[in-house]
Amino acid sequence: MKIQQLRYLCEVARRGLNVSEAAETLHTSQPGISKQIRLLEEELGVEVFVRNGKRITAVTEPGRAILAIAERILQEARNLKRVGEEFSQETAGTFTVATTHTQARYALPAVVERFIKRYPKVRLSLMQGNPTQIAQHVIAGEADIAIATEALESFDELVSLPCYQWNRCVVVPPKHPLLKVKPLTLEAIARYPIVTYDFAFTGRSQLQKAFDQRGLDPNVVLTAIDADVIKTYVELGLGVGILAEMAFDPKRDKGLQAIDASHLFESSTTRIGLRRGDYLRAYVYDFIELFAPQLARRIVQAAMEARGSDYEL
Repeated sequence: MKIQQLRYLCEVARRGLNVSEAAETLHTSQPGISKQIRLLEEELGVEVFVRNGKRITAVTEPGRAILAIAERILQEARNLKRVGEEFSQETAGTFTVATTHTQARYALPAVVERFIKRYPKVRLSLMQGNPTQIAQHVIAGEADIAIATEALESFDELVSLPCYQWNRCVVVPPKHPLLKVKPLTLEAIARYPIVTYDFAFTGRSQLQKAFDQRGLDPNVVLTAIDADVIKTYVELGLGVGILAEMAFDPKRDKGLQAIDASHLFESSTTRIGLRRGDYLRAYVYDFIELFAPQLARRIVQAAMEARGSDYEL
């Protein structure tokens, strides 16, 4: 039995039983993966996958147990490597943060700048996506931490830590009629086409909930995962934008004006997600504390040891 065989096994499962995608991800050949999985099955004496000809169609009952154990073995193998690096290269290594565009563009720059100055030998990478994609990157071991709004708490494989709360603003072109509405109301917003976040973002549900409670059916004409895209189309006159308040910068967004909408929507919570059972390098703890000062190392460690994915301070 080889670690590489377990890696192939888990990647095929992770890619929806698509051996071609697994081979592409692992930079190897499809026949090579198939051969190694067959060899592993012969060694174990059971089939992990159900096959229809050469095509894998399902996971067998013993296969589900084998995959769960294989995932734990691969995680512990990564942990062993991290422990070695921690004591042989304390201030060097790699660190991948999976996050949304809004966090990467507006919340993280100052943190990243301070982190890089403190750890110049650490190669930091940012992976962007929607909250579900971000969580899956961490669960798969492709990223060390996830930063997103609320969705992370729904994944049992992750420990979810609250960082800060935020709310929304409405952005409009100068001289837009909404600028004269005091105070701003949902009824007034609903009179105009709306440009806002994609449905994949949990924060979007807070918008829909607020309109539903008032019996309103807003006309959402465009959705995007990128706050800058939302602002671009508002400038073009496509509609009024609803986005995170942090995503509006008066100095940069001179062609728009923002109206506070925090009284109209429930606040959302940005969280950090960590894969349960992972060994975290010291610089990961430092990054977390730079981003959320209340999350000192002892608190993060306690959360990693606690049961349940949603840890409240």
